[in-house]
Amino acid sequence: MRTESDFIGNKDVPTDALYGIHSLRAQENFPDNTPFHIEWYKAVGFVKKACYQTLRSYKVAIEEKYKNKNLAAHLLSDEIIEALIAASSEVSEGKHFEHFIVPAVSGGAGTSINMNINEILANLSLIRLNKNPGDYLIIDPVESANIYQSTNDVIPSSLKIAVMFLLEELEKNINAMRSVVEEYEKEYRNILRIGYTQMQEAVPTSFGKLFSTYSEALSRDWWRVSKCFERIKVINMGGSAVGTGITVPRFFIMEVVTEIQKLTGLPVTRSENLSDATSNLDSFVEVHAILKSHAVNLEKMVSDIRLLASDVASHKELVMPQKQLGSSIMPGKINPVIPEFVISAAHKIYSNDILISTLCAQGCLELNAYLPVIGHAMIESIKLLIAADKTIRENLLSGMQVNTQSALNRLMTGSAITTALVPFIGYKKAALLAVEMKENQTDIYTANNKLKLIKEETLKHLLKPENLLKTGYTMDDILFDAE
Repeated sequence: MRTESDFIGNKDVPTDALYGIHSLRAQENFPDNTPFHIEWYKAVGFVKKACYQTLRSYKVAIEEKYKNKNLAAHLLSDEIIEALIAASSEVSEGKHFEHFIVPAVSGGAGTSINMNINEILANLSLIRLNKNPGDYLIIDPVESANIYQSTNDVIPSSLKIAVMFLLEELEKNINAMRSVVEEYEKEYRNILRIGYTQMQEAVPTSFGKLFSTYSEALSRDWWRVSKCFERIKVINMGGSAVGTGITVPRFFIMEVVTEIQKLTGLPVTRSENLSDATSNLDSFVEVHAILKSHAVNLEKMVSDIRLLASDVASHKELVMPQKQLGSSIMPGKINPVIPEFVISAAHKIYSNDILISTLCAQGCLELNAYLPVIGHAMIESIKLLIAADKTIRENLLSGMQVNTQSALNRLMTGSAITTALVPFIGYKKAALLAVEMKENQTDIYTANNKLKLIKEETLKHLLKPENLLKTGYTMDDILFDAE
């Protein structure tokens, strides 16, 4: 064991641990087992690396401008800067995550997150210089690893970077799923089925129309998610504690965000008002509302598929792939586990939306103390959406069968088909056909042969898919029978 100290007191730390006293205190104070998202951890690594590389440039600029002058400003040695750059690069790759011991739910606006990573960086750098972990007289977690930084600009800026990386992945998954849905739309464009309102038979429609509603919704989702980058790209890095840039060189404030851009390839920009970007987190509320919209569309789509493929429907229009056994007691039972997973994920996202909205509103004066939980919920929602999109594409849409003949038979024997005749024979005569079909369990052709309400040739013409699926009708359609 090694002993570390802060102004509260001393604490024993495992000898080879990369974390230190600040991380241990947080672990004890926040006894939560929810793991921190590695995506956020890696994003902090990127921000730290950008800080150290900016520091290196700042030092070069200072030394060139003030040659042979005794400067009061304390600058880290080149050796330490390079060690910190190497260490932060490893963190940005997700390495040493096992030494990050702060749970997802914590207090302190992210100070524990920042200090845990500062300790990891300081100790990695010490090892690189052949020193022992905990030898903070050489490289200190605060004075060295945290130089020109504050929790209040590092942690929210890194959260936005983590979110943007995940949004890129979400975009790709939405598009991949949309492509599969569009294939169904094309393949079954003119295949007839019954359309339902209030879960009752309503009017003729097609599978193509059904799948088109999903592809259009997913197109909107993709467009909205693509616009999230504009909402989330503004960061407060360089603003220090409350956005005033106190304790930070102006050179650093002006250059560090550009360095982050280079490292991440993301369109991050420095806020024109660093105090606003530190104090207000409404951009997370806005972006999460867009994520929630995607969750709503996913729930609607899989709920429809689950219903059309259920045993409750006497004539299944869809057959879902059989992915796993559905019961430990009922033989042969297969459950709609993919829609159930997606619906569960969607409702978790709805809950996160309330949490993010209310905790962002809880920001007090210059800072929001609840950023750790806000960030955790934000990342969780995006990861759930990525997972939902992926499993819908791979485990639900892939291999799903459309029961075209069953759907057509149901349409032709159901009262919904008579709605198409209202413009030609009127509501009351169409109702007579519907009643005849229901009472005698027959199709529309047999019912019409009995009642003689419309010529058989005209009926066949009107019930062709291309006529049933027209957008509205014209007088030429009405006059067909007269010819």
